[in-house]
Amino acid sequence: MKPRIVRANEAQTKIAPADKFVGQVLQDQVFVPEDPSRMRITRVTFTPGGRTNWHTHAVGQVLYVISGVGRYQLEGEAVQEICPGDTVVIPPKTRHWHGAAPDQMMCHLALSESDDTGAATDWLEAVSDGDYTAAPA
Repeated sequence: MKPRIVRANEAQTKIAPADKFVGQVLQDQVFVPEDPSRMRITRVTFTPGGRTNWHTHAVGQVLYVISGVGRYQLEGEAVQEICPGDTVVIPPKTRHWHGAAPDQMMCHLALSESDDTGAATDWLEAVSDGDYTAAPA
């Protein structure tokens, strides 16, 4: 890595791919991995009802909620509400999803890294409406 400032206007906002997300979700790359780092940081903005598919991360993931109200669920556990300032720590290879509340937007920073083989995220099936609309614990 070389020292520098990466200016906010150097990258364009992308619409998240429909095969990995439900609803309107926008992504802004904050930091793309470069040797020796394997860390990726993305600002993700979910419109109401927007969410990820179920997925896992080889080395885990950390989410930091910037604004709005969201939801997060580890497979087999209750849906949790997440709010600005909350940090969600997700263990490696754990099935989970996250996104906005049904009636509010949510924006978080997503931090994850690849493992020694280059594996990062394993994308799975969409979260059912039943799972998504379950009342948070």
